[in-house]
Amino acid sequence: MDDYADQIYGLGLRLCDDPEKAQDLVQETFLRALKGWEGFDGRSKPSTWLYTIATRACQRLERRRAGEPRHMRPLEQILPSGERTVVDLPADGETPLEWVERKDVVRAVRGAIDSLPLHFRLPLVLKEIEELSVEEVAKILGIKPATVKTRLHRARLLVRKELSKPLPQRTLESDDGGEGACLDLLWAKQEALDRGVTFPIPEQHLCERCRSVFATLDLAEDVCHALGDAELPAEARRKLEERVLKGSRKAAP
Repeated sequence: MDDYADQIYGLGLRLCDDPEKAQDLVQETFLRALKGWEGFDGRSKPSTWLYTIATRACQRLERRRAGEPRHMRPLEQILPSGERTVVDLPADGETPLEWVERKDVVRAVRGAIDSLPLHFRLPLVLKEIEELSVEEVAKILGIKPATVKTRLHRARLLVRKELSKPLPQRTLESDDGGEGACLDLLWAKQEALDRGVTFPIPEQHLCERCRSVFATLDLAEDVCHALGDAELPAEARRKLEERVLKGSRKAAP
């Protein structure tokens, strides 16, 4: 609890978008962990085990929310191909960090994440906000790493599209990149994000659209990392400790 209560609470906030539901998720996670403690064999990290319990609990608590789409929009609708406007990259001394601190940017990212179907929201939150690896996310969700990547890629593109709306735009002066090459570069950029490594192609070798798209993908990732900080309220922690101690006494021989 000392090590992971805040992390599970942060996960709950991003998955449920409701502090009370997030507190319920923390409570259910640790009470289930206590009940199943003897079944934890130590082959995975305690955090992976707790995240697995928490995501399953969230799936039970959430189900499909009213108004939530059953499926993601077709890929063609969220790809940047054919877009005639691009986000104006930071200028006049404004840094990407200052963009992350803008309320409208954070609101756009949170709104985009909240609108995702749960099976896309879960991998995005675990990977980009909780900053787990693709392999860890796959283990927690019980799916293949390739499936995690597919869902991540689509979720990132939708978040990028929503994030771009409050940002300043300008019309492309020319379409200086071939569509096929741009899509290949987008796939390579997503792979770099999956692995948490720097994109290897220098910016000056990219077309104007690719530079803008990649900048907004990076910005969305930075905002997600900033959303990961959370602290379980003191009163909720006290109640949780009481329940866990009570459960421990009942479980004692």
